[in-house]
Amino acid sequence: MANLPSSLDWSRVQAFLAVIDAGSLSGAARKLGTSQPTLGRQVKALEDALSTRLFKREPKGLALTEAGAALVEPARAMQEAAMRMELTAAGREEELAGTVRITAPVAVSRWLLPGIIARIRREEPDIQIELVPNDASDNLLFREADIAVRMYQPTQLDIVAKRLGDLPMGLYGAECYFEGRELPATFDAMMAMDLVGNDREERIILGLRRFGMAADRHSFATRVDDQSVYWALVCAGCGLGFAPCMVGDVEPGVVALLRGDPVPALPMWLAAHEELRHVPRVARVWGVLAEALPPLLDPAAPRA
Repeated sequence: MANLPSSLDWSRVQAFLAVIDAGSLSGAARKLGTSQPTLGRQVKALEDALSTRLFKREPKGLALTEAGAALVEPARAMQEAAMRMELTAAGREEELAGTVRITAPVAVSRWLLPGIIARIRREEPDIQIELVPNDASDNLLFREADIAVRMYQPTQLDIVAKRLGDLPMGLYGAECYFEGRELPATFDAMMAMDLVGNDREERIILGLRRFGMAADRHSFATRVDDQSVYWALVCAGCGLGFAPCMVGDVEPGVVALLRGDPVPALPMWLAAHEELRHVPRVARVWGVLAEALPPLLDPAAPRA
């Protein structure tokens, strides 16, 4: 055991945690951007270094052994310590150059961010941008992103957040969908029509339940989780669907049935880890996003 610390290569521990999170070698390899054989060798090397078996194969994938389960907590602590070291070191950077990784919901990434990123590239050619469209919540602590655009208020410790405003939402349908149908005059009549909804994501379901509807995934005639494809299905006439007003109001061939109430607006927040917030390149990108996003949230709203 005297040589144990020197044998614990962090990349092997990282591979161990990735397999736990993904539930399989293939999923973990995709997450880490490596091959499945390479990841398998890293896990095997960690087992050899610890002289214990960490995983056992089951019909649905890999499961932790008793020894592996006992090592999860110290491995997580090691992961957090490594990430905090990285964050602290990054916080000492002084050049207005390098890469800034932004994560944002798919709709925001598709319709709001491209023009802003183009502006950043024009004004700061030494700053490279990585955009991660993702409706899940990437972990800012673990450097999965430097800056996040979130549709809820972040509450994680060590995260700095700024509210940008509200993104009005509406209910829309394609003109071709209404051929031979009367436009619905009430919300209940709208909800009785074909709806485009989500497959595994539950946000629309939960929203409808707040209106007293006994909604589940079978309430939707067409289902998809990708927001860009979701809107394409609405525009094609598959049914009514919810969308940001800044998208639905300008789409040719689409009818706005509701704009705003009773469809709730989504709050938009900008978030970053406090260690990175004042790194020059991150601060510069943060500043442009904080300036450029609010006017785009509701172009129809009056400006002071």
